Amino acid sequence: MEKYFLGLDIGSSSVKAALVEVNSGECKASISKPEQEMQIIAAHQMWAEQDPDLWWRICCDCIKALREEHQLHAEQIIGVGISYQMHGLVTLDVNGNLLRPSIIWCDGRAVSYGEKAFEQLGETYSAAHLLNAPGNFTAAKLKWVKENEPQIFDKIDKIMLPGDYIAYRFTGVINTTISGLSEGIFWDFEGNRVADALLENLGIPSRYLPDLVDTFSEQSKVSAKGAQESALLEGTPILYRAGDQPNNALSLNVLNSGDIAATAGTSGVVYAVTDQKKTKELKRINNFAHVNHSAQHTSIGKLLCINGCGILYKWIKENLDLESYVQMNELAAKVPQGSDGLLVFPFGNGPERMFENKPMNFELRGMQFNRHDKATICRAALEGIAFSFYYGIKILLEDGIPDGVIKAGNDNLFQAEIFGQTIADLTQLEIQIYDTTGAIGAARACQMVSFGQEQFSQSIEKNDFVRSFHPKVENEDIIEVYNNWEFIITNQLNN
Repeated sequence: MEKYFLGLDIGSSSVKAALVEVNSGECKASISKPEQEMQIIAAHQMWAEQDPDLWWRICCDCIKALREEHQLHAEQIIGVGISYQMHGLVTLDVNGNLLRPSIIWCDGRAVSYGEKAFEQLGETYSAAHLLNAPGNFTAAKLKWVKENEPQIFDKIDKIMLPGDYIAYRFTGVINTTISGLSEGIFWDFEGNRVADALLENLGIPSRYLPDLVDTFSEQSKVSAKGAQESALLEGTPILYRAGDQPNNALSLNVLNSGDIAATAGTSGVVYAVTDQKKTKELKRINNFAHVNHSAQHTSIGKLLCINGCGILYKWIKENLDLESYVQMNELAAKVPQGSDGLLVFPFGNGPERMFENKPMNFELRGMQFNRHDKATICRAALEGIAFSFYYGIKILLEDGIPDGVIKAGNDNLFQAEIFGQTIADLTQLEIQIYDTTGAIGAARACQMVSFGQEQFSQSIEKNDFVRSFHPKVENEDIIEVYNNWEFIITNQLNN
Protein backbone atom coordinates (compact mmCIF):
# COMPACT_ATOMS: atom_id res chain seq x y z
CA MET A 1 0.00 0.00 0.00
CA GLU A 2 1.58 3.28 -1.17
CA LYS A 3 2.30 6.02 1.34
CA TYR A 4 1.93 9.73 0.65
CA PHE A 5 2.84 13.15 1.95
CA LEU A 6 0.05 15.75 1.77
CA GLY A 7 0.78 19.34 0.74
CA LEU A 8 -1.65 22.20 1.32
CA ASP A 9 -1.27 25.66 -0.23
CA ILE A 10 -3.69 28.15 1.37
CA GLY A 11 -4.09 31.20 -0.86
CA SER A 12 -6.51 34.09 -0.71
CA SER A 13 -8.46 32.82 -3.72
CA SER A 14 -8.31 29.04 -3.27
CA VAL A 15 -6.77 26.12 -1.42
CA LYS A 16 -4.66 23.67 -3.41
CA ALA A 17 -3.78 20.20 -2.17
CA ALA A 18 -1.39 17.59 -3.55
CA LEU A 19 -0.27 14.07 -2.71
CA VAL A 20 3.29 12.96 -3.46
CA GLU A 21 4.56 9.41 -3.13
CA VAL A 22 6.88 9.21 -0.14
CA ASN A 23 9.99 7.68 -1.73
CA SER A 24 9.91 8.99 -5.30
CA GLY A 25 8.43 12.42 -4.60
CA GLU A 26 6.20 11.99 -7.65
CA CYS A 27 2.91 13.88 -7.55
CA LYS A 28 0.08 11.35 -7.69
CA ALA A 29 -2.93 13.64 -7.26
CA SER A 30 -3.85 17.28 -6.86
CA ILE A 31 -6.99 19.34 -6.35
CA SER A 32 -8.08 22.97 -5.96
CA LYS A 33 -11.14 24.26 -4.13
CA PRO A 34 -13.51 26.08 -4.18
CA GLU A 35 -14.57 26.43 -7.80
CA GLN A 36 -15.35 30.11 -7.23
CA GLU A 37 -12.72 32.31 -5.59
CA MET A 38 -12.92 32.64 -1.81
CA GLN A 39 -14.56 35.81 -0.60
CA ILE A 40 -12.40 38.73 0.51
CA ILE A 41 -14.23 41.05 2.89
CA ALA A 42 -13.59 44.74 2.15
CA ALA A 43 -15.74 46.72 4.57
CA HIS A 44 -13.73 49.89 3.91
CA GLN A 45 -11.32 51.15 1.27
CA MET A 46 -7.88 49.49 1.57
CA TRP A 47 -9.29 46.72 3.81
CA ALA A 48 -9.02 43.02 3.00
CA GLU A 49 -10.13 40.33 5.43
CA GLN A 50 -11.02 36.64 5.33
CA ASP A 51 -12.57 34.14 7.72
CA PRO A 52 -9.87 31.65 8.84
CA ASP A 53 -12.58 29.06 9.47
CA LEU A 54 -13.29 29.18 5.74
CA TRP A 55 -9.67 28.24 5.00
CA TRP A 56 -9.97 25.30 7.39
CA ARG A 57 -13.25 24.03 5.96
CA ILE A 58 -11.87 24.10 2.42
CA CYS A 59 -8.67 22.32 3.52
CA CYS A 60 -10.86 19.57 4.96
CA ASP A 61 -12.94 19.46 1.77
CA CYS A 62 -9.77 19.03 -0.31
CA ILE A 63 -8.49 16.14 1.84
CA LYS A 64 -11.84 14.33 1.80
CA ALA A 65 -12.14 14.77 -1.98
CA LEU A 66 -8.63 13.39 -2.56
CA ARG A 67 -9.27 10.41 -0.34
CA GLU A 68 -12.62 9.65 -1.97
CA GLU A 69 -11.47 10.13 -5.55
CA HIS A 70 -8.37 7.95 -5.12
CA GLN A 71 -9.84 5.51 -2.58
CA LEU A 72 -7.17 6.20 0.01
CA HIS A 73 -7.10 5.00 3.59
CA ALA A 74 -6.26 7.62 6.23
CA GLU A 75 -3.11 5.71 7.25
CA GLN A 76 -1.68 6.16 3.72
CA ILE A 77 -1.10 9.87 4.40
CA ILE A 78 1.87 9.93 6.77
CA GLY A 79 2.86 13.62 6.91
CA VAL A 80 1.56 17.11 6.11
CA GLY A 81 3.31 20.19 4.72
CA ILE A 82 1.62 23.60 4.73
CA SER A 83 2.16 26.64 2.50
CA TYR A 84 0.12 29.77 3.08
CA GLN A 85 -0.56 33.37 2.07
CA MET A 86 2.02 35.53 3.80
CA HIS A 87 1.70 38.47 6.23
CA GLY A 88 -1.83 37.73 7.46
CA LEU A 89 -2.88 38.30 11.07
CA VAL A 90 -5.01 35.77 12.97
CA THR A 91 -5.96 36.49 16.61
CA LEU A 92 -7.08 33.93 19.20
CA ASP A 93 -8.36 34.31 22.75
CA VAL A 94 -7.29 32.19 25.72
CA ASN A 95 -9.79 29.49 24.73
CA GLY A 96 -8.39 29.24 21.21
CA ASN A 97 -11.35 31.01 19.61
CA LEU A 98 -11.06 33.55 16.81
CA LEU A 99 -11.44 37.15 17.94
CA ARG A 100 -11.94 38.71 14.49
CA PRO A 101 -11.48 37.91 10.79
CA SER A 102 -7.92 37.68 9.53
CA ILE A 103 -6.38 40.88 8.15
CA ILE A 104 -4.72 39.43 5.05
CA TRP A 105 -1.66 40.28 2.95
CA CYS A 106 -3.29 42.78 0.56
CA ASP A 107 -4.89 44.88 3.30
CA GLY A 108 -3.43 48.41 3.32
CA ARG A 109 -4.83 49.96 6.48
CA ALA A 110 -1.68 49.63 8.61
CA VAL A 111 0.84 51.43 6.36
CA SER A 112 1.07 54.52 8.57
CA TYR A 113 1.82 52.43 11.68
CA GLY A 114 4.72 50.69 9.94
CA GLU A 115 6.07 53.98 8.63
CA LYS A 116 5.93 55.56 12.10
CA ALA A 117 7.77 52.60 13.65
CA PHE A 118 10.46 52.86 10.93
CA GLU A 119 10.89 56.56 11.64
CA GLN A 120 11.20 55.97 15.39
CA LEU A 121 13.42 52.88 15.26
CA GLY A 122 15.62 54.37 12.55
CA GLU A 123 17.13 53.08 9.34
CA THR A 124 20.30 51.79 11.02
CA TYR A 125 18.42 49.58 13.49
CA SER A 126 15.95 48.37 10.86
CA ALA A 127 18.70 47.43 8.40
CA ALA A 128 20.81 45.56 10.94
CA HIS A 129 18.11 43.85 12.98
CA LEU A 130 14.92 43.55 10.86
CA LEU A 131 16.44 43.63 7.33
CA ASN A 132 13.30 45.58 6.41
CA ALA A 133 11.35 48.69 7.07
CA PRO A 134 8.43 47.52 9.27
CA GLY A 135 6.07 48.34 6.41
CA ASN A 136 2.54 46.98 6.09
CA PHE A 137 3.28 43.56 7.54
CA THR A 138 1.76 41.52 10.36
CA ALA A 139 3.34 43.58 13.15
CA ALA A 140 1.87 46.81 11.77
CA LYS A 141 -1.53 45.13 11.33
CA LEU A 142 -1.46 44.12 14.99
CA LYS A 143 -0.64 47.70 15.97
CA TRP A 144 -3.73 48.80 14.00
CA VAL A 145 -5.85 46.41 16.09
CA LYS A 146 -4.30 47.80 19.29
CA GLU A 147 -5.15 51.39 18.33
CA ASN A 148 -8.53 50.84 16.69
CA GLU A 149 -9.99 47.74 18.37
CA PRO A 150 -8.56 47.85 21.93
CA GLN A 151 -11.35 45.64 23.28
CA ILE A 152 -10.17 42.89 20.91
CA PHE A 153 -6.45 43.56 21.44
CA ASP A 154 -6.82 43.13 25.21
CA LYS A 155 -8.44 39.70 24.76
CA ILE A 156 -5.63 38.31 22.60
CA ASP A 157 -3.82 35.27 23.96
CA LYS A 158 -1.89 34.38 20.78
CA ILE A 159 -1.47 35.83 17.30
CA MET A 160 -0.55 33.70 14.34
CA LEU A 161 -0.06 33.60 10.59
CA PRO A 162 -2.56 31.83 8.29
CA GLY A 163 -0.49 28.64 8.10
CA ASP A 164 -0.06 28.58 11.87
CA TYR A 165 -3.85 28.65 12.21
CA ILE A 166 -4.35 25.69 9.86
CA ALA A 167 -1.72 23.70 11.77
CA TYR A 168 -3.51 24.64 15.01
CA ARG A 169 -6.84 23.37 13.66
CA PHE A 170 -5.21 20.05 12.77
CA THR A 171 -3.45 19.62 16.09
CA GLY A 172 -4.69 22.00 18.79
CA VAL A 173 -1.07 23.14 19.21
CA ILE A 174 -0.06 26.78 18.64
CA ASN A 175 3.43 27.38 17.28
CA THR A 176 5.26 29.13 14.44
CA THR A 177 8.68 29.28 12.76
CA ILE A 178 11.53 31.79 12.47
CA SER A 179 10.65 32.18 8.78
CA GLY A 180 7.07 32.96 9.79
CA LEU A 181 8.08 35.52 12.43
CA SER A 182 10.41 37.21 9.94
CA GLU A 183 7.63 37.69 7.38
CA GLY A 184 5.63 39.47 10.08
CA ILE A 185 8.77 41.57 10.86
CA PHE A 186 8.87 40.06 14.35
CA TRP A 187 12.39 38.59 14.06
CA ASP A 188 15.71 40.19 15.07
CA PHE A 189 18.35 38.76 12.71
CA GLU A 190 21.25 40.39 14.54
CA GLY A 191 20.25 39.00 17.93
CA ASN A 192 18.73 35.76 16.57
CA ARG A 193 15.63 36.28 18.71
CA VAL A 194 12.24 37.90 18.73
CA ALA A 195 12.49 41.61 17.82
CA ASP A 196 11.91 42.97 21.32
CA ALA A 197 12.68 46.59 20.35
CA LEU A 198 10.00 46.53 17.66
CA LEU A 199 7.47 44.92 20.00
CA GLU A 200 8.22 47.56 22.63
CA ASN A 201 7.85 50.35 20.07
CA LEU A 202 4.46 49.02 18.96
CA GLY A 203 3.28 48.19 22.47
CA ILE A 204 2.85 44.48 21.71
CA PRO A 205 3.42 41.95 24.54
CA SER A 206 5.93 39.26 23.54
CA ARG A 207 3.63 36.63 25.10
CA TYR A 208 1.30 37.16 22.12
CA LEU A 209 3.81 35.34 19.90
CA PRO A 210 3.64 31.52 19.60
CA ASP A 211 6.43 29.15 20.57
CA LEU A 212 9.02 28.39 17.89
CA VAL A 213 9.54 25.12 16.02
CA ASP A 214 11.93 24.29 13.18
CA THR A 215 10.55 24.73 9.66
CA PHE A 216 11.46 21.11 8.81
CA SER A 217 10.51 19.06 11.86
CA GLU A 218 7.75 17.14 13.56
CA GLN A 219 6.00 20.35 14.60
CA SER A 220 2.87 18.76 16.09
CA LYS A 221 0.48 15.86 15.50
CA VAL A 222 -3.13 15.70 14.33
CA SER A 223 -5.45 15.57 17.34
CA ALA A 224 -8.61 13.47 17.71
CA LYS A 225 -10.71 16.55 16.91
CA GLY A 226 -8.50 17.48 13.95
CA ALA A 227 -8.72 13.92 12.63
CA GLN A 228 -12.51 13.87 12.89
CA GLU A 229 -12.85 17.14 10.97
CA SER A 230 -10.12 16.62 8.36
CA ALA A 231 -10.35 12.86 7.65
CA LEU A 232 -6.66 12.44 8.45
CA LEU A 233 -5.45 9.83 10.92
CA GLU A 234 -4.96 10.95 14.52
CA GLY A 235 -1.23 11.29 15.19
CA THR A 236 -0.29 12.26 11.61
CA PRO A 237 2.61 14.73 11.95
CA ILE A 238 2.79 18.28 10.60
CA LEU A 239 6.31 18.25 9.16
CA TYR A 240 6.71 21.62 7.40
CA ARG A 241 5.25 25.11 7.21
CA ALA A 242 6.22 28.21 5.19
CA GLY A 243 4.80 31.31 3.52
CA ASP A 244 3.88 31.02 -0.14
CA GLN A 245 6.87 32.81 -1.68
CA PRO A 246 9.57 31.01 0.32
CA ASN A 247 7.64 27.79 -0.36
CA ASN A 248 7.44 28.53 -4.10
CA ALA A 249 11.22 28.92 -4.06
CA LEU A 250 11.57 25.62 -2.19
CA SER A 251 9.25 23.99 -4.77
CA LEU A 252 11.78 25.00 -7.45
CA ASN A 253 14.76 23.75 -5.38
CA VAL A 254 15.89 27.33 -4.75
CA LEU A 255 17.82 26.80 -1.52
CA ASN A 256 21.39 27.99 -2.16
CA SER A 257 22.93 31.44 -2.23
CA GLY A 258 22.62 32.89 -5.74
CA ASP A 259 19.58 30.85 -6.73
CA ILE A 260 16.63 32.91 -7.95
CA ALA A 261 12.95 31.93 -8.20
CA ALA A 262 10.58 33.82 -10.48
CA THR A 263 6.83 33.72 -10.91
CA ALA A 264 4.89 35.63 -13.55
CA GLY A 265 1.17 35.38 -12.94
CA THR A 266 -1.25 38.28 -12.46
CA SER A 267 1.63 39.99 -10.69
CA GLY A 268 5.26 38.93 -10.72
CA VAL A 269 7.73 37.97 -8.00
CA VAL A 270 11.49 37.57 -8.03
CA TYR A 271 12.80 35.78 -4.93
CA ALA A 272 16.56 35.45 -4.55
CA VAL A 273 18.52 33.60 -1.86
CA THR A 274 21.68 34.92 -0.21
CA ASP A 275 23.88 33.84 2.69
CA GLN A 276 24.45 37.46 3.76
CA LYS A 277 22.47 39.23 6.51
CA LYS A 278 22.77 42.68 5.02
CA THR A 279 20.82 44.94 2.70
CA LYS A 280 20.97 48.42 1.24
CA GLU A 281 17.33 48.14 0.24
CA LEU A 282 14.76 48.55 3.00
CA LYS A 283 11.85 49.75 0.90
CA ARG A 284 12.14 48.43 -2.66
CA ILE A 285 12.65 44.79 -1.64
CA ASN A 286 11.86 42.67 1.43
CA ASN A 287 14.21 40.32 3.25
CA PHE A 288 12.87 37.26 5.06
CA ALA A 289 14.34 34.18 6.70
CA HIS A 290 14.27 31.52 3.99
CA VAL A 291 12.94 28.06 4.80
CA ASN A 292 16.45 26.71 5.53
CA HIS A 293 17.63 29.67 7.64
CA SER A 294 18.93 28.96 11.14
CA ALA A 295 21.35 30.39 13.68
CA GLN A 296 24.04 28.12 12.21
CA HIS A 297 23.14 28.64 8.52
CA THR A 298 22.26 32.08 7.17
CA SER A 299 19.76 31.88 4.32
CA ILE A 300 17.86 35.05 3.46
CA GLY A 301 15.19 35.32 0.80
CA LYS A 302 15.10 38.71 -0.94
CA LEU A 303 11.64 39.29 -2.38
CA LEU A 304 10.79 41.83 -5.07
CA CYS A 305 7.24 42.28 -6.38
CA ILE A 306 6.14 43.50 -9.80
CA ASN A 307 2.47 44.43 -9.93
CA GLY A 308 2.39 45.12 -13.67
CA CYS A 309 2.76 41.63 -15.12
CA GLY A 310 0.29 39.02 -16.41
CA ILE A 311 -2.62 41.34 -15.66
CA LEU A 312 -1.45 43.47 -18.61
CA TYR A 313 -1.30 40.46 -20.95
CA LYS A 314 -4.83 39.51 -19.86
CA TRP A 315 -6.00 43.09 -20.45
CA ILE A 316 -4.57 43.04 -23.99
CA LYS A 317 -6.24 39.69 -24.76
CA GLU A 318 -9.64 40.93 -23.61
CA ASN A 319 -9.52 44.42 -25.09
CA LEU A 320 -8.00 43.46 -28.44
CA ASP A 321 -10.51 40.58 -28.69
CA LEU A 322 -7.86 37.87 -28.99
CA GLU A 323 -8.88 34.24 -28.57
CA SER A 324 -6.18 32.86 -26.28
CA TYR A 325 -2.71 33.36 -24.87
CA VAL A 326 -1.45 30.74 -27.31
CA GLN A 327 -2.69 32.89 -30.19
CA MET A 328 -1.05 35.96 -28.64
CA ASN A 329 2.29 34.16 -28.31
CA GLU A 330 2.08 32.98 -31.91
CA LEU A 331 1.35 36.53 -33.11
CA ALA A 332 4.23 37.93 -31.04
CA ALA A 333 6.63 35.40 -32.54
CA LYS A 334 6.03 36.90 -36.01
CA VAL A 335 7.52 40.24 -34.91
CA PRO A 336 11.30 40.72 -34.72
CA GLN A 337 13.09 41.33 -31.42
CA GLY A 338 12.68 44.94 -30.33
CA SER A 339 9.03 45.11 -31.45
CA ASP A 340 9.77 47.48 -34.34
CA GLY A 341 10.39 50.37 -31.97
CA LEU A 342 7.21 49.97 -29.92
CA LEU A 343 7.77 50.10 -26.15
CA VAL A 344 5.35 48.90 -23.48
CA PHE A 345 5.50 50.06 -19.86
CA PRO A 346 3.47 47.36 -18.08
CA PHE A 347 2.29 49.29 -15.05
CA GLY A 348 -1.13 50.39 -13.86
CA ASN A 349 -1.93 47.70 -11.28
CA GLY A 350 -1.23 49.82 -8.21
CA PRO A 351 1.94 51.39 -6.82
CA GLU A 352 5.15 49.60 -7.74
CA ARG A 353 7.30 48.96 -4.67
CA MET A 354 10.47 48.74 -6.78
CA PHE A 355 9.79 52.36 -7.81
CA GLU A 356 9.36 53.29 -4.12
CA ASN A 357 5.57 53.29 -4.59
CA LYS A 358 5.60 56.21 -7.01
CA PRO A 359 2.54 56.13 -9.28
CA MET A 360 3.28 54.59 -12.69
CA ASN A 361 0.78 53.89 -15.45
CA PHE A 362 0.54 51.60 -18.44
CA GLU A 363 1.92 53.19 -21.58
CA LEU A 364 2.44 52.32 -25.25
CA ARG A 365 5.24 54.50 -26.58
CA GLY A 366 6.28 54.83 -30.21
CA MET A 367 3.02 53.58 -31.74
CA GLN A 368 2.74 54.14 -35.51
CA PHE A 369 -0.62 53.20 -36.97
CA ASN A 370 0.70 52.27 -40.42
CA ARG A 371 3.38 49.93 -39.00
CA HIS A 372 2.17 48.45 -35.73
CA ASP A 373 -0.67 45.99 -35.19
CA LYS A 374 -1.94 43.44 -32.67
CA ALA A 375 1.11 41.24 -33.19
CA THR A 376 3.48 44.14 -32.46
CA ILE A 377 1.58 45.01 -29.29
CA CYS A 378 1.76 41.38 -28.09
CA ARG A 379 5.51 41.24 -28.68
CA ALA A 380 6.10 44.63 -27.08
CA ALA A 381 4.01 43.59 -24.05
CA LEU A 382 6.06 40.42 -23.49
CA GLU A 383 9.30 42.36 -23.86
CA GLY A 384 8.07 45.19 -21.63
CA ILE A 385 7.10 42.80 -18.83
CA ALA A 386 10.48 41.06 -19.24
CA PHE A 387 12.15 44.49 -18.98
CA SER A 388 10.37 45.12 -15.67
CA PHE A 389 11.67 41.76 -14.38
CA TYR A 390 15.20 42.66 -15.45
CA TYR A 391 14.89 46.03 -13.72
CA GLY A 392 13.95 44.20 -10.52
CA ILE A 393 16.63 41.53 -10.89
CA LYS A 394 19.25 44.28 -11.25
CA ILE A 395 18.10 45.73 -7.90
CA LEU A 396 18.62 42.31 -6.30
CA LEU A 397 22.04 41.86 -7.89
CA GLU A 398 23.09 45.33 -6.74
CA ASP A 399 21.98 44.37 -3.21
CA GLY A 400 24.49 41.53 -3.08
CA ILE A 401 22.90 38.52 -4.75
CA PRO A 402 25.60 36.51 -6.56
CA ASP A 403 24.97 35.36 -10.12
CA GLY A 404 23.15 32.05 -10.17
CA VAL A 405 20.34 30.30 -12.00
CA ILE A 406 16.78 31.57 -12.36
CA LYS A 407 14.12 28.90 -11.81
CA ALA A 408 10.46 29.32 -12.69
CA GLY A 409 7.26 27.32 -12.88
CA ASN A 410 5.95 26.10 -16.22
CA ASP A 411 2.90 28.34 -16.23
CA ASN A 412 1.58 31.79 -17.09
CA LEU A 413 4.04 34.05 -18.94
CA PHE A 414 6.93 31.59 -18.74
CA GLN A 415 5.04 29.48 -21.28
CA ALA A 416 5.81 32.24 -23.79
CA GLU A 417 9.17 31.60 -25.47
CA ILE A 418 9.75 35.31 -26.06
CA PHE A 419 9.28 36.19 -22.39
CA GLY A 420 11.68 33.59 -20.98
CA GLN A 421 14.29 34.10 -23.69
CA THR A 422 14.26 37.89 -23.29
CA ILE A 423 14.95 37.64 -19.55
CA ALA A 424 17.72 35.09 -20.19
CA ASP A 425 19.34 37.34 -22.83
CA LEU A 426 19.17 40.42 -20.61
CA THR A 427 20.47 38.78 -17.42
CA GLN A 428 22.86 36.39 -19.17
CA LEU A 429 21.60 33.77 -16.73
CA GLU A 430 20.11 30.36 -17.50
CA ILE A 431 16.38 30.07 -16.79
CA GLN A 432 15.24 26.58 -15.80
CA ILE A 433 11.53 25.74 -16.08
CA TYR A 434 9.87 23.23 -13.74
CA ASP A 435 6.37 21.75 -13.76
CA THR A 436 5.39 22.08 -10.11
CA THR A 437 3.08 23.92 -7.69
CA GLY A 438 3.22 25.28 -4.16
CA ALA A 439 1.12 22.37 -2.89
CA ILE A 440 3.50 19.83 -4.45
CA GLY A 441 6.44 21.70 -2.93
CA ALA A 442 4.85 21.67 0.53
CA ALA A 443 4.25 17.91 0.26
CA ARG A 444 7.81 17.30 -0.96
CA ALA A 445 9.18 19.36 1.93
CA CYS A 446 8.13 16.46 4.16
CA GLN A 447 10.72 14.42 2.24
CA MET A 448 13.37 16.80 3.54
CA VAL A 449 12.49 15.81 7.12
CA SER A 450 12.43 12.10 6.36
CA PHE A 451 15.26 11.70 3.85
CA GLY A 452 17.31 14.92 3.71
CA GLN A 453 17.95 17.60 1.10
CA GLU A 454 19.74 15.43 -1.47
CA GLN A 455 16.76 13.13 -2.08
CA PHE A 456 14.40 16.13 -2.00
CA SER A 457 16.42 17.91 -4.70
CA GLN A 458 16.76 14.77 -6.80
CA SER A 459 12.99 14.23 -6.81
CA ILE A 460 12.46 17.75 -8.21
CA GLU A 461 15.04 17.27 -10.97
CA LYS A 462 13.66 13.82 -11.82
CA ASN A 463 9.97 14.64 -11.77
CA ASP A 464 9.60 18.33 -12.67
CA PHE A 465 12.33 19.69 -14.96
CA VAL A 466 10.91 20.76 -18.34
CA ARG A 467 13.47 22.85 -20.22
CA SER A 468 15.98 25.71 -20.02
CA PHE A 469 16.26 29.09 -21.69
CA HIS A 470 19.96 29.65 -22.40
CA PRO A 471 21.19 33.23 -22.84
CA LYS A 472 22.47 34.34 -26.21
CA VAL A 473 25.98 35.69 -25.93
CA GLU A 474 25.28 38.42 -28.49
CA ASN A 475 22.64 40.46 -26.71
CA GLU A 476 23.63 44.01 -27.66
CA ASP A 477 20.43 44.65 -29.64
CA ILE A 478 18.02 43.78 -26.82
CA ILE A 479 20.22 45.59 -24.27
CA GLU A 480 19.96 48.73 -26.40
CA VAL A 481 16.16 48.47 -26.46
CA TYR A 482 16.11 47.88 -22.70
CA ASN A 483 18.41 50.84 -22.01
CA ASN A 484 16.02 53.09 -23.94
CA TRP A 485 13.11 51.68 -21.87
CA GLU A 486 14.98 52.25 -18.58
CA PHE A 487 16.02 55.79 -19.60
CA ILE A 488 12.36 56.72 -20.03
CA ILE A 489 11.46 55.12 -16.67
CA THR A 490 14.27 56.98 -14.92
CA ASN A 491 13.11 60.30 -16.33
CA GLN A 492 9.56 59.64 -15.17
CA LEU A 493 10.73 58.77 -11.65
CA ASN A 494 12.87 61.92 -11.40
CA ASN A 495 10.10 64.27 -12.53
